[in-house]
Parts: sequence; structure tokens; C-alpha cells
Amino acid sequence: MFQVTRTPAARLLGAAALSAAALASVCAAPSAAVAGAGPAAPEGDHLTVTVRDAGAGMDGTYELYCHPVGGDHPDTEGACAVVDRDTRWGQEVFAPAPEGAVCTMQYGGPATARVTGTWAGRPVDATYDRRDGCEISRWDRMVPLLPEVGGPARS
Repeated sequence: MFQVTRTPAARLLGAAALSAAALASVCAAPSAAVAGAGPAAPEGDHLTVTVRDAGAGMDGTYELYCHPVGGDHPDTEGACAVVDRDTRWGQEVFAPAPEGAVCTMQYGGPATARVTGTWAGRPVDATYDRRDGCEISRWDRMVPLLPEVGGPARS
């Protein structure tokens, strides 16, 4: 007869396989929140957008929910899509213009905006204005989350 002798590495692999199987069975079981046993946490991302001095009908405070889409923002689907487009792992979607950037000396008007809330599980507190070329570009990259102001109409 043969006697099977397990090496330490074989025992470790066997224990890892058993742990993975146990974890898979736990993950497959519905949680209490999903089963309706308690209040569920709010789903998706939520942003509050406050716009000032942008012009006729564009000023105000808007709520935006994404994943699923909702809120009173004038273009909920477009606003969610523009932020989704710029969301990348390890990069800040709402980051300010880089320190020391060379920006054109142009003025895009008095419009300002503040975006607060939660996006991709991270807190958001970003401000926008149109004081120079870098800030105008940063604002325009977020249209339609932020209203389109100044310049030629986009097609």
C-alpha cells in the first residue's frame, strides 16, 4: 500500500482551496439588507451642484444621483455620463488645475460653481470658475454637469 505524505506547500494549497470554497458560499447567500430585513444604504453616487453668476436660467442648486440616474439637475443622464467618462482608477475626477500650469490669460466671465457629495465612494468638494484658460477648460470638460456658458455653441 501507498501512504500519501503531504508537503507543507500541498497542505497550504488545500487550505486555500477550502477557504475559497467557504468564501464563495458566504458571498452567494443574500445579505439582510438585500433580503429587506433592514434599511438599505443609499445606492449610487450623489452630487450637489451650485452654480452662481452663469446667466439667465442657469443659476441654482441641483441634486444629481447616478447609478441609478435621478435628481433635479437639468440633464441628469448627460451630467452622469460626463463624470463617468472622466472617472479613472487612481485619478481625481474633480481635481483642480495643476500647480504651476501655464494658462492663457483670458477671462471667461463671473460664473462659479461648487460640486459636493460622493462620487465612486469618495467625498467630493470642488470649486470651479472661469478666471483663466485652465479654469475655462476645466469647466468646459464638465459640461453638462456644469452649464455651458460663453463662447460658441457646441454642436
